[in-house]
Amino acid sequence: MSLSEQLQKQQYQEIWNQYCGFLDLNMEEYMNIQKRLMEEQISLWSNSIIGKTILKGKTPGNIEEFREMVPLTDYEDYADILLRKDGDSLPGNPVIWIQTTWEGGKHPIKVAPYTRSMLDTFRNNVVACLLLATSQEKGKFSYEEGDKMLYGLAPLPYATGLLPLLLGEETDIRFLPEVKEAVNMSFSQRNKLGFKLALQKDVELFFGLGSVAYAVSQSLASSGAGSKDLASLLKCDPHMLYRMAKAKRLSKKENHPIRPKDLFGLKGFMVAGTDNRCYKDELEELWGIRPMEIFAGTEPSLIGTESWTRKGMYFFPDSCFYEFITEADMEKNEENPSFVPHTLLMDEVVPGEIYELVLTVLKGGAFARYRCGDMYRCVGLSNREDGTRIPRFEYIDRVPSIIDIAGFTRISENGITSAIRLSGLPVHNWAAAKEFNENNRPFLHMYVEVEKGALAERAVSSEILKEILSTYFKYIDQDYRDLKKILGMDPLVVTILKCGSFDAYSEKYGKTLRHMNPSRRELAELIRMQERPETYGWR
Repeated sequence: MSLSEQLQKQQYQEIWNQYCGFLDLNMEEYMNIQKRLMEEQISLWSNSIIGKTILKGKTPGNIEEFREMVPLTDYEDYADILLRKDGDSLPGNPVIWIQTTWEGGKHPIKVAPYTRSMLDTFRNNVVACLLLATSQEKGKFSYEEGDKMLYGLAPLPYATGLLPLLLGEETDIRFLPEVKEAVNMSFSQRNKLGFKLALQKDVELFFGLGSVAYAVSQSLASSGAGSKDLASLLKCDPHMLYRMAKAKRLSKKENHPIRPKDLFGLKGFMVAGTDNRCYKDELEELWGIRPMEIFAGTEPSLIGTESWTRKGMYFFPDSCFYEFITEADMEKNEENPSFVPHTLLMDEVVPGEIYELVLTVLKGGAFARYRCGDMYRCVGLSNREDGTRIPRFEYIDRVPSIIDIAGFTRISENGITSAIRLSGLPVHNWAAAKEFNENNRPFLHMYVEVEKGALAERAVSSEILKEILSTYFKYIDQDYRDLKKILGMDPLVVTILKCGSFDAYSEKYGKTLRHMNPSRRELAELIRMQERPETYGWR
């Protein structure tokens, strides 16, 4: 029975139990689901060509042997088969291929296969997200058939395009603009039309990247809220005309721009992507409702959601089999690639600890013991507020080797090296870190040491370096280009260091400062060395 049919019959408790019942599981019940589905996946994956290629003749008989025999993997381990879309080599028959960017300057895209069973799981779990987004207490939700969603995410072949497709199998939800129109529009066109339609007909739901939702919300006034165009006003429902008039009076009286909450009464607000914590408070102030964070990705599909308390994400037990690498072991592996990190299971995580997530995609998925590059902190093993008895997590960031800004970029060492090489700039050494400004907005901070004499001979300044590097980042990375185009964000800051800085650091500490995301302590010491060069015997 579909969600629509259950809603028509007012089977609200049955709906909640079917889609959100995983929140009632205890740890033993949760792990039983994980292990049962994993055992099924081991059989499928181990007998596939892609599994045999990675196993190299080994045959695991259970979960413990699988974890011993299958190495930790990344996309390089699958690229030859997946980029050819060789379905015959996979554990399950792919019915759709999802795409995303891989690594700017080196690999244009990566693709991931989804089986029908994976899509069914995605569909059920996205309905759970929809219900939880419109709930304020256990067992109760306000979603109704025909509710309209302002949809600020990319269409197929990106993973976010699955949401309208799969929700449409379960319920009559209306997207603003309609999906068939949105796929032929630019991002800016989609959002402008979406808000225009919302102003005419109202909107009950909003889903987007946190950073994008914030940018779109800020531009509300220019999207038609203050329009005096008669043709546009005639298309508005009477209750929206009343709200617009009321919002304008309030805006004038209190001397602030029109806010979304002055016009709309959202039932549910979902955000995805990275850096959502930088935008949640402002989004709540703008819309009058706290955004609910979910987590999904191209390779893992939809894996996590917050509950009505908005105090941490719970991982769906039927999407992936979860393993966790401690932050300490991840850092050892960063420094020494030959070091093999140990992994923990869901019933072994510790509150307060930060982990790198490792996934085996269930239901015929291609990826096994896959390092998806995301880090989470366990914030608790239970929660009295919502009555849960399973771990919950908060998203921290990408792993240190990747710098993700506002959910748009995946800046790697190779990408930065390519930009420097193509620019021809006299860069001798560099380090790059993700940092946050006084408004808690993320940016890419590059610490650059230029070749000796270049400052004087070629009049190289931090502004020149920034301008040229930004040009080449945009050239090799479409997503970086979109940061400025879509979010109005210029994410690069350049600091020029004295010649010899990196060599002096290496000599003092007996190790080379890593290029990507050195620790705050290491960067602080590098900056202190600029202020007292005589202390370190260099100028």
